[in-house]
Amino acid sequence: MDQVVAENGVQQVELLFAVNDDHGGVIVEMKEPMDSKAFLSLLRASISQWKQQGKNGVWIKLPIGLVNLVETAVKLLVVQEKSGRLQGKGIWKIPTGVVDEGEDIFAAAVREVKEETNIDTEFVEILAFRQFHKVFFEKSDLSFLCILSPLSFDIQKQELEIEAAQWMPFEEYAAQPITQKHGLFKYISEICLAKVDREYVGFSPLPMTSSFDDQVTYIYLNNHDLNQ
Repeated sequence: MDQVVAENGVQQVELLFAVNDDHGGVIVEMKEPMDSKAFLSLLRASISQWKQQGKNGVWIKLPIGLVNLVETAVKLLVVQEKSGRLQGKGIWKIPTGVVDEGEDIFAAAVREVKEETNIDTEFVEILAFRQFHKVFFEKSDLSFLCILSPLSFDIQKQELEIEAAQWMPFEEYAAQPITQKHGLFKYISEICLAKVDREYVGFSPLPMTSSFDDQVTYIYLNNHDLNQ
């Protein structure tokens, strides 16, 4: 394990030992047994430090003997809504919302999570999108599945719209009957699992300046493969 070093000496803040990868992230390879609560504390402190260093991602390698740490390492932020078709059904879903006029997709995703759960996040990628026809005012609608990285962990649910909110082990979310049967929920689960397994690359926002009016807009692209 590492320690955080300040200008005036060494602060007693333990971090998980990590090595840099080839894509601006870090790799943590766990080898020694550890209590899951201690691991969670170290993981949170480490993620905070890596964010300050500008790291793009964290990959954790766990041998089968440390399976007790998997639940801590892979969790989703999920909510139950107070209104809509899922009201009162006890179904856990990822936070959702609507993009405001003039708002970028990545900013809307961060804002909606903050409004519903008070969790601060950093946008990572658009993993997928779906087109709906004849939705609001008989117009087409685009729905984007996004992945964000948490910058805080203590949940304070929005009382007006959210019945409950929690961090849930991915396996528990995927085991819900609706996740197994409903097409959209099933694909969300499969895509998230592919991302966790480091097999799936989504689309990241890249700022662009218009040659006509100097307005900054964003193009979403597979930045990983583009830079290969």
